[in-house]
Amino acid sequence: MSAQTTAKGYGIADTKKYTEFSVKDFPLKTAHADDVTLDISHCGVCGSDVHTVTGGWGGLNVPWCVPGHEIIGTVTHVGDNVKEFKVGQRVGVGAQVLSCMKCERCKGDNENYCAQSVDTYNAKFPDEVEAQGGYSTAIRTHQQFVFAIPDALESEAAAPLLCAGLTVYSPLVRNGTGPGKTVGIVGIGGLGHLAIQFAHHLGAKVIVFSHSPNKKDDALSLGADEFVSTSEDGFADKYADKLDYILSAADAKSIPLADLLSTLKVDGKLTSVGLPDEPWEGLQPQAMASNASCIGGSHIGSKKEANAMLKLCAEKNIKPIIDQVLPMSEAGKAIEAVKNNNVRYRFVLKQDLA
Repeated sequence: MSAQTTAKGYGIADTKKYTEFSVKDFPLKTAHADDVTLDISHCGVCGSDVHTVTGGWGGLNVPWCVPGHEIIGTVTHVGDNVKEFKVGQRVGVGAQVLSCMKCERCKGDNENYCAQSVDTYNAKFPDEVEAQGGYSTAIRTHQQFVFAIPDALESEAAAPLLCAGLTVYSPLVRNGTGPGKTVGIVGIGGLGHLAIQFAHHLGAKVIVFSHSPNKKDDALSLGADEFVSTSEDGFADKYADKLDYILSAADAKSIPLADLLSTLKVDGKLTSVGLPDEPWEGLQPQAMASNASCIGGSHIGSKKEANAMLKLCAEKNIKPIIDQVLPMSEAGKAIEAVKNNNVRYRFVLKQDLA
């Protein structure tokens, strides 16, 4: 059976009208021997979707954009080279759909840093076919960027793991989170509440820093050992030289960076996976001089890391907190809620297109 050539999705054409989604048919990626095609059942609403459709990260790269890169679905077609997946299998796709597969990064389980990577949406494949995301009926991608979903994970819970989950899991693992380490998590939103669970189940002592005191109970229930309100004067004083690593999931242009950096041990690192529309404010290099601390970034994760993350989630019952599951036709409502911070943790969209 030949692979389908088109799908239908909810997309936008104007970032000034970011809640006004229209339904259109669009061409899928040109089919190749390494490709997997799936019918989509669920897609998480990621902060990246909001930044993209509102123009926060810049203008659209395609005339009409279907967001969504936390995708769960069922395989409907596999190319001749695909052995890992079979028709009828439940799988997921995250925030990347292609890389060159040839460079040193791709060959070293760092395909998420490939210079020729293709994002799941708001991008184009090398042959100029537009990459469209998961607010749609189907997607096709190279098998490297398809992940088997363990039976223990429900689809609506698995969806946010494929971007939000992987985005925090990868830097935690790469920076040695485990027994004997003390790790700080900044922010307890859609990313942070997963980061707390990962750091806890990886064996670290977890200190949560948040400007929202009302999230203390949530943080402790998710596995935090201590909760620190950053709104209190001198909040960082007692943690000086105590933390091995900090992961910031705060999507904000202003966080108390100097204070947070002061809690790190010598050569400690703070990685930010929160990517606000505007640059950070108020950081001077002197803030890093006293303990040789540094600030870094991270970009999603590799397939090796994604598979390990999904295995850990299935074994330890790590799941996102889902505020609401909405039909895809209400994507605009979900985008507006996330933009206005009217969602505590996660929205997931469920397929409603024929």
